[in-house]
This record gives sequence, C-alpha cells and structure tokens, in this order.
Amino acid sequence: MATLTRKLLPLVRNALSNQTRLAYAHTGSMRAVRAFTCSASRLQLRNEHGTNAHVLTGKVDRFGGVTVNIGDSDFPSDISEGVFSNLLRDSLAQWRTEGRVAVWLHVPISLSRCAAAASAHGFTYHHAKQDQAILALWLGDGQSRLPGFATHQIGVAGAVVDESNGKVLVVQDKNKTVNAWKFPGGLSDPGENVGTTAVREVFEETGVRSEFKSLLSIRQQHNHPGAFGMSDMYIICRLSPLTHDINFCTQECLRCEWLELTELAKTHATTPITSRLASLLLHGLNQGFDKIDLAMEELPAVYSGRFYQLYHRELPQVLKHKA
Repeated sequence: MATLTRKLLPLVRNALSNQTRLAYAHTGSMRAVRAFTCSASRLQLRNEHGTNAHVLTGKVDRFGGVTVNIGDSDFPSDISEGVFSNLLRDSLAQWRTEGRVAVWLHVPISLSRCAAAASAHGFTYHHAKQDQAILALWLGDGQSRLPGFATHQIGVAGAVVDESNGKVLVVQDKNKTVNAWKFPGGLSDPGENVGTTAVREVFEETGVRSEFKSLLSIRQQHNHPGAFGMSDMYIICRLSPLTHDINFCTQECLRCEWLELTELAKTHATTPITSRLASLLLHGLNQGFDKIDLAMEELPAVYSGRFYQLYHRELPQVLKHKA
C-alpha cells in the first residue's frame, strides 16, 4: 500500500490548486494520502507487469481498439478533472505501447468534466446517448479510419392487403398540411426489425392486427428536415390482416379506411409513393405476390454468431437447397 501511495501521490499534487496545497500542508500529508488511497482503490486501475503505469481498464475489440466506460459502478464519482487527465495520459501511453489503434471513451453526463480533460489529449465527440457521451481517439498510423456515427433514420410503413376483396388499409395523418391517403407507419425503434415495426405501427395507428409477409420497396432521401438534416430510409412492407375492425388513433390520424387498390392507384388524393405501391400491389394481386415480394430469411453472422435478416426475391426450391 505504501508503494501504491508513493506512485499515486503525484497525481493528487498535480490536480490540487495552490490554495489546496497550503491546506494540505497544514492538515498533514497522511490524512490526504489516506483519503486519496481510499478513492484510488475504487478506480478502474490495473498495474502492468514490469511497469509502473496505472491505467484504465477496457475491453479490446477485434479491430484493435479499446473501449473504456468510466460510468461503471466502481469508478469514483468525485474524481477531479486533473486526476483523471493524468490517469488518462498514462493509459494512452500504455495503449500506444500495446499497439492499440483507437480508444472509445464512454463518459456519463455526471462525469462530463472528464470529457473536458479527454479533449486536452485529442479526444473528440463521436456521438451521444441519453445519459452519456462517447468520445474517440485514433491512435493508429495516418488519418483516422474510425467509422462515423449512424446518419440515417428508418421509417417503416405497412401495406395491409386483404386478398379476398383487393382492399388495402390506408390513413390520413392529422398533423399534415395535405391530407393524403398513405400507408400507416412510423420510425423503427433501435434493435427492432422492420417487419416488427410495420406490424406495431399499423396496430398503434389503426387498431388492426396483421402479420409480416414481405418487403416491397425502399425509398432513400437525404437532408431530410424530419431527420435533423440527416438521411432517411423509408421501407414499405406487405402485411396480411388478422383482424379487420378499425379503431384508429385520433391523435395521429384524421381518417382510416379500407380502400380498393384500384381506387388508390388512380386517385389524386394520395402521395406519389403510395400510388406507385398501389399499382405494384395490384400487379402482385393479379400475377402473384412472388413477382413483387422480397422475402425475409434469417441467417447466422460469421463473426458474432447472431442472426440477421436478409431480404431477397424467393429462390426456386432447387436453387435454395444448393445454397
């Protein structure tokens, strides 16, 4: 413990103001050392074998970067900006020695002073969530090769087609200046599959329960005012109704009806994309939905072992078995 105290004491001295140093001298060094030793015991520290460096612990990813979350429960909430800056300096020196190419630093809002300290070492903001900011620093050779944060939002709509009568479920938004017929939908939640989003949004807006059948189309639009100036992906899915009674949300919708696809395809009281999809659905209804559907299949990811969803035209069974 005495050896650890001698190593960590300079960190305290560097972070203290002149006034604090005077108080430290008058109250006795041992009391200050004991107080810091208690705080330091709660730090995410590790002593590298054969070195004197005390560094932050982190998780190393398969790309050679290290992620450090200082919001973990054992990190001292009262750490000063100066102490953290010195600790980060020693950590960066160790990570460079280890050949790490990048550092991802997760800083909770309650420790935002640590973000200021990190900026002095070259860290910049990468993105932020509700209660924390993620900073990044490239340590590799040349220009940074770190990926940018997500720049798109995903909107999903559900075209619920009743094959028995050729009708489709449509709504008119209450908050739009032009009350055009459109398919019910909304933004996909993080971690939510687009088919699940379509089914959820249709039920929330219309009260109709449905099941996912296929993906029909994708619209890409950039500099979207409704996406904070970022890009927007709008995906329309084909759904099959499980119920037919309408109980639409009056806060979001002005009207909700089952309309003939033929009427929706030719009316001017709709949007261009809805009109085009109505014609596509009519083609599928008449010629078979296999002519327009992008079916979904779950496949295992090579690196993570998790499953992902792949959307494509259905393969003939003989080719599917070979694949």
